[in-house]
Amino acid sequence: MRGGAIALAALIAVLPVALAAKAPLTSPRPATRTDLAEKALESTGLPRLVVPAGLAMSALAKPVAQGLSLRPRPRPGALAEMAAVAQASEAMSIRPRLRPPAAARPAETTDVAAPALIDAAFTVRPMARPENLQRLSQVSAVAYVPGKVAGVLTSRKGSVCGDPAIKGTTIPPIISRVNGCGLEDGVEITSVAGVKLSVPVEIDCTTAKALKTWVEETAIPSVGKRGGGLSALQIAGSYACRPRNSQKGNKISEHGRGRAIDIGGYVLANGTAVSVLKGWGSDASGKVLASMRKEACGPFNTVLGPGSDSYHRDHLHFDTARGRGPYCR
Repeated sequence: MRGGAIALAALIAVLPVALAAKAPLTSPRPATRTDLAEKALESTGLPRLVVPAGLAMSALAKPVAQGLSLRPRPRPGALAEMAAVAQASEAMSIRPRLRPPAAARPAETTDVAAPALIDAAFTVRPMARPENLQRLSQVSAVAYVPGKVAGVLTSRKGSVCGDPAIKGTTIPPIISRVNGCGLEDGVEITSVAGVKLSVPVEIDCTTAKALKTWVEETAIPSVGKRGGGLSALQIAGSYACRPRNSQKGNKISEHGRGRAIDIGGYVLANGTAVSVLKGWGSDASGKVLASMRKEACGPFNTVLGPGSDSYHRDHLHFDTARGRGPYCR
């Protein structure tokens, strides 16, 4: 026991001296051998390289000793390929090119040619339907260019009612809520026997054929060669759902069935217009108008005009009323 105590006392006395001792300046681990790399660098005369941690110096020694760059050389022709690709990319770029300066751009023109004005004489829009039978009594001319009558048209192109001399188109049925009005098999006529109509008329084929017969056999011969011949008829009315003479309480007019047409005058080939209102009884046109009216009784069942009543003083009324004999006065 005494000997153990002595040994413990000796250990305690030595322990502070051991703890105060300094650590060695060098590690007992052997250093990495770099002698070959160091010698290779010294032989090239190049500055010492800073080698990243973990990279063996021997891996750099051989290329550095031979004076070679660590960057891999490009493949043969790689530079030319890269230049060609860059040039093609620039040519195919979708980015728009910069606009040239304003001075280099061509001057912009602001003058716009004004559209040519269309003469009212050539318009294809039909005239507005008048409100009463006196709507065209003061008309002295019609809106179209007159021309010489070339005779009865024989071409079937644009013809209706099975007659090449009747020009126009078929129209859809006109249905009316008014009892007695309507036009089931109607046509829109623009000319008959080569004579133009101032506005298209909506009538049935029976009335259209009667009009064509009257124009050929009466109207054209009555005018003769005056002013170059008959060029057109001034239309005052055709289909209209209304009572007779537009008087409330009267029976439905034949106009409401598409069987009537009103003629307010005629036009010669030289442009002279003759109205029923002013021409009736005159020295220049009275006989022509009287002949037109008289000879209409036959093709038409009803013929009315100046002297019949106050409602027909300015136009000739023709219709093809069914179920009765002629009524001409």
